[in-house]
Amino acid sequence: MIRSVLVRTTLAAALAGALPTLVAAQGPTLGKAVQEYVTVTGPVVAITNVLVIDGTGAAAKPGQTVLIQDGRIAAVGPAKTVKMPTDATIIDGTGKTLIPGIVGMHDHMYYSAAGGYDAQMSYTGPRLYLGAGVTTIRTTGSQSPYGDINLKHQIDAGRSPGPRIFVTTPYLTGPGGGGTMAVADSPEQARRFVDYWAEEGATWIKFYTNISRAAMAAAIDEGHKKGMRATGHICSVTFREAVDIDIDDLAHGAMTATDFIATKELDKCPPNSLVQLDKSIDPTGEIATSLIRHMIANNVSMTTTPAVYELFYQNRAVKDERSLSLMAPAVREAYMADRNQIDTTANWPLTPGGFERALAFDKAFFDAGGVLGSGVDPTGNGGALPGLGDQRGYEILIEGHFTPEQAVQVISLNGAKILGVDTDFGSVEAGKVADLVLIDGDLRTAPTMIQHVETVFKDGVGYDSQKMILATKGRVGID
Repeated sequence: MIRSVLVRTTLAAALAGALPTLVAAQGPTLGKAVQEYVTVTGPVVAITNVLVIDGTGAAAKPGQTVLIQDGRIAAVGPAKTVKMPTDATIIDGTGKTLIPGIVGMHDHMYYSAAGGYDAQMSYTGPRLYLGAGVTTIRTTGSQSPYGDINLKHQIDAGRSPGPRIFVTTPYLTGPGGGGTMAVADSPEQARRFVDYWAEEGATWIKFYTNISRAAMAAAIDEGHKKGMRATGHICSVTFREAVDIDIDDLAHGAMTATDFIATKELDKCPPNSLVQLDKSIDPTGEIATSLIRHMIANNVSMTTTPAVYELFYQNRAVKDERSLSLMAPAVREAYMADRNQIDTTANWPLTPGGFERALAFDKAFFDAGGVLGSGVDPTGNGGALPGLGDQRGYEILIEGHFTPEQAVQVISLNGAKILGVDTDFGSVEAGKVADLVLIDGDLRTAPTMIQHVETVFKDGVGYDSQKMILATKGRVGID
């Protein structure tokens, strides 16, 4: 796969060349809709005596001082080694944890739920993401692409609160798909689709379950020529086949890896694929180990989304009052009815063992050196909310035997690596943009501490986490 490596090297160089423009565009004058959430501002801010989990996978460091100056991290180290200007705004980090801003790698700007509810989240989405500590997202498939593009411009201009957005194309699928998705019947159609959305500003292509190998290969080839990358929730194409036609990233982990289904036919999505995968995933078998080696050898990353998949498993912790209180009343009622049906149905086809094996595949990929990112995918029956679902993804990684340091790496620096912006984002290191999350408590003591976000810093500006989240109360599923 020499061609694949060369393509990715060229893409990385192109992104690196474009990055100064991206960084120079940060720090706009903030409008009223943004300022109402700001709690920390000023040219110099020092967070003192804080536990730092820096996103690199390194051991947590207690008693650190992090100095923010002009939107970037100026210094990180023990208090006695960090020299603070006399005019610095001081935040006492005693008993608290500082992690990098979360990089959500499957974070749509629309939300769907049981009962047919489906809404573009122009209001709730950006507030929930940023309020939960998600400072950067990849939209990873759009139902309203111009809604996403326009929102990105509003946020970049300081007129709306929200995360930094990397825009993905609408879904591109094959015959048998439809609705809000584009359908490619031929490689030529796939190339035209990519050409159009490249001109409109999309930087990633998103494939969906019925795409053919020929159309996918054409779209990837055309996208790479234009500096775009490609990911996909695939089914008709196996992970190995997608790697062989130069895909850059694979979504949902083993939950969509039809390599594990023995009866899989070329260019066809197996019926009830999730149920089949629940039974057939073997994270330590030859299929898994060979596939992981192949992905890593070809620099293909993977994005896991356990928070959306657990919604379809019985007796999971998915009825927390925090999320339920934010849903519109009718959405909450429909969701609870769906959850109760799942939990009370005898002989439910999805098993706890299947969920556990899927998590083990994520861990095996990570342990082998693969770049694993994470995202929420706020779809399905509606229980995985923007931002809150990203936090839940961290909790499930801990369930899957990741250490806190490893889980933080997955949700932050690894996402930045997949996006090609890790030089400036994704970790608590001197010189990087000050995208940070201050948590009230020691994150190592319990996975649920990730919910206790106090202040979210984006470009060095601190935002009130709880105020942002509470602003969406009763509105999720509406706007």
